[in-house]
Amino acid sequence: MPPTALDHQPITASEEDRPALIKLEDLFDHQEPESVSFQLVSTSGAAIDIPAPVFNLMQQIVYELLQGNSVTIVPIHKELTTQEAADILNVSRQYLVELLDTQTIPHTKVGTHRRIRFGDLMNYKNDRDAKRQQGLSRMTKKSQQLGLYTKAANTPEDPQGT
Repeated sequence: MPPTALDHQPITASEEDRPALIKLEDLFDHQEPESVSFQLVSTSGAAIDIPAPVFNLMQQIVYELLQGNSVTIVPIHKELTTQEAADILNVSRQYLVELLDTQTIPHTKVGTHRRIRFGDLMNYKNDRDAKRQQGLSRMTKKSQQLGLYTKAANTPEDPQGT
């Protein structure tokens, strides 16, 4: 049986799925948010309205799958191991443990094992990413003020360094 989102296994779209995903994305993109009303219809003809939160999730899933990303659904309250959390942040487990020890990310201990709530981890990740973006914006602005972009753009390329 293929993995399901409920198993917390990543779901990846195949090349055969792309045409249908493109049609779904096009359908989603051409709808006014306040006038959206979609239904799921079974083969027997039974129909049920798709609630807005489910519709929003579907839009995000379709977008990510079209980008070539795998998708999994993780409840906010799910507790992660230090290795799972480190993998999500793309850092070493030891660095994550240092973040936990300095109380940078809230966590609990189960015996000798640390557990991190997914929601707390994502709050930290979003804050970290926002700070990085602000720093990059400041660096870009400073570089523009100093004319570094103009100089680099006007400097002829000399592959032999002469």
